[in-house]
Amino acid sequence: MKRLGFGILLSFLLIGGLSAQNGSKQVSLKEITDGQFRQVTAIGEMRSMPDGEHYTAMNSDRNMIIKYSYRTGNPVDTLFSTKKARECTFDNFDGYTISSTGHHILVWRDTEAIYRRSFKANVYDYDVRRNYLKPLSDSKSKQMIPTYSPDGRMCAYVSDNNIWIRKFDFDTEVQVTKDGELNKILNGITDWVYEEEFAVTNLMAWSPDSEYLTFVRFDESEVPEYSMQMFGKDLYPGYYNYKYPKAGEKNSKVTLHSYSVATKDTKELKVPSEEELYIPRIVFTENPDQLAVMTLNRHQNIFSMYYANPKSGVFRLILRDENKAYVDSEWLNSIKFYSTGFTYVNEQDGYAHIYLYSPTGVMQRQVTKGNWDVTNLLGYDETNKIVYYESAEESPIRRAIYKIDAKGVKTKLSTQEGTNNATFSDNFAYYVNSYSNANTPVKITVNETKSNKILRTLEDNARLTEKLAGYSYGKKEFFKVHTASDYELNAWIVKPANFDESKKYPVLMVQYSGPNSQQVLDKYSFDWEHYLAANGIVVVSVDGRGTGARGEAFRKCTYLRMGELEARDQVEAAQALGELPYVDKDRIAIWGWSFGGYNTLMSMSVGNGTFKAGIAVAPPTDWKYYDTVYTERYMRTPQENFEGYAATSPIRLAQNLQGKLLLVHGTADDNVHFQQTMDYAEALVQAGKQFDMQVYKDRNHSIYGGNTRYHLYTRMSNFLFDNL
Repeated sequence: MKRLGFGILLSFLLIGGLSAQNGSKQVSLKEITDGQFRQVTAIGEMRSMPDGEHYTAMNSDRNMIIKYSYRTGNPVDTLFSTKKARECTFDNFDGYTISSTGHHILVWRDTEAIYRRSFKANVYDYDVRRNYLKPLSDSKSKQMIPTYSPDGRMCAYVSDNNIWIRKFDFDTEVQVTKDGELNKILNGITDWVYEEEFAVTNLMAWSPDSEYLTFVRFDESEVPEYSMQMFGKDLYPGYYNYKYPKAGEKNSKVTLHSYSVATKDTKELKVPSEEELYIPRIVFTENPDQLAVMTLNRHQNIFSMYYANPKSGVFRLILRDENKAYVDSEWLNSIKFYSTGFTYVNEQDGYAHIYLYSPTGVMQRQVTKGNWDVTNLLGYDETNKIVYYESAEESPIRRAIYKIDAKGVKTKLSTQEGTNNATFSDNFAYYVNSYSNANTPVKITVNETKSNKILRTLEDNARLTEKLAGYSYGKKEFFKVHTASDYELNAWIVKPANFDESKKYPVLMVQYSGPNSQQVLDKYSFDWEHYLAANGIVVVSVDGRGTGARGEAFRKCTYLRMGELEARDQVEAAQALGELPYVDKDRIAIWGWSFGGYNTLMSMSVGNGTFKAGIAVAPPTDWKYYDTVYTERYMRTPQENFEGYAATSPIRLAQNLQGKLLLVHGTADDNVHFQQTMDYAEALVQAGKQFDMQVYKDRNHSIYGGNTRYHLYTRMSNFLFDNL
């Protein structure tokens, strides 16, 4: 590997060249924040039906569920209509789920968001055979995570932290748990940290014979409570209190339980482990005596999967995956059960690859191999023994779709270079492919798998493409940066449309930099960077060490010192860019949101004046303030890794900050608490460092609503114009 000098110009992988579009209009900030250049990706959720030949979708008015043919795209049947269902008192709904038999459909409305993924709503049961709609529950409280039994004759759900079961045959409700209590006991639903970091809101599982309902119970009584002041419009502000376990603090105590539908008895299934565990997933195999219980130890470097018998409570260890750093919990979702065994993705050979196991956990074969990462396991066709997957084998910045048979013969299904994502029908006869590249909005097609022919185009974003043609802007180009630490990093650049190589331009570095993340991807995005470029700022994004699709060693080299190498890579990338003839090395800025905001502060603190200015939005400022699951996965606890926490704390490094800083936060951020910015601001004050600050009342981690986004981006743009 080499240091980057002027040779950077030779390493461009041009996409669309340096030329601007033919149009003459200039991009405005209001158009950007209003989403006028955002591609259309919402074609409506297409859910495969069990036969794989049809799918269901809500219509645009959200008052019907329609059954379509994959092959023709033509509507075949209307499964539910608010206008035709008897006793239906509303005009539209927010979501739905269909039972296995198709005899019952649940629809919900009046959805009330709780956190990032969780919500409660008024749920209604539609009896298809009687064309009759009624509330799922007799309770006045809203319902969460409605979950059908496999036979379609019952539905479990949570109301006020307790589990209930509606039995459709008898039109009765049975209360399964009675100890649910706000900020204390949760049954079936997950606590804040599980939802945020394991992306799970439902920990209930029915046995295949519908005789047992298993669930995880959370006791968060001893989890420290965080209190956010909510200013609202009242004379005296109120508070929102919830359980939030910070690094090294107590987690919820989780236990596993089994409920017998016949006897109405509930018993605890004792997971055989002495140490503190997470249970991020439970799912039955095809055998009603085998509940797959997936656990991680608190360090998250040991993953164990057990088969638990819901009747006897006997556990058997089936799979154990131990890692020197941590096991990526996202791959727990790659475990799918079949009559012949199960699939799993792990990194045992240094890259993420697919493995097939026997039902008893014996590894049968490694499906994919190579010095590249599988990025998504899309499915396993057990009948034909074909595995479908998405990978970065062509390039870390691109994604392609493949299938591979039992003999290892691999076929590439995606045909265009860029970023492809696919969803297959249940019988794998069809797939919906979404494709875009850096300068081409997404194209969504329905494809026949066998012939790999496009059957029809669902969305081509023709209107957006036509709109873009009327504007003058610099296209996104890809290149590699060689740093002083002798690493070659992937990057993109956006230049002004009227770029003049003889001039010296200011540069803004855009980054996120978090573990396994990627900003440098060959996929469509037309955002703030194009507005800044239109106003004379060259915008660059560099993915440093710790980011994704470059193997386990590259991903996990930041372990126990998260933020140290990430900041060094941004500093060295900026210094390398400063050697380019058209870059003014004295006018380089950096910005980011969340982890990107954190890395902005770190980079400005260790960069020795490399950055003239920086913007940090909603930044973590010391990992001891952040949640257990995320922080300890990469850093262990503050008690175990004091030096690592100290070395990667912007608060402790505040006296070293160099450059103009704009600090931004929402006061109602339930994820990265406003406390983090307040404590960092205090550290800057005591260090004698002047800075700018922008606070948004009652806004969460995403900082949006009303005029907020336009105000935020105007504030940030003006800060850059003033300081660059």
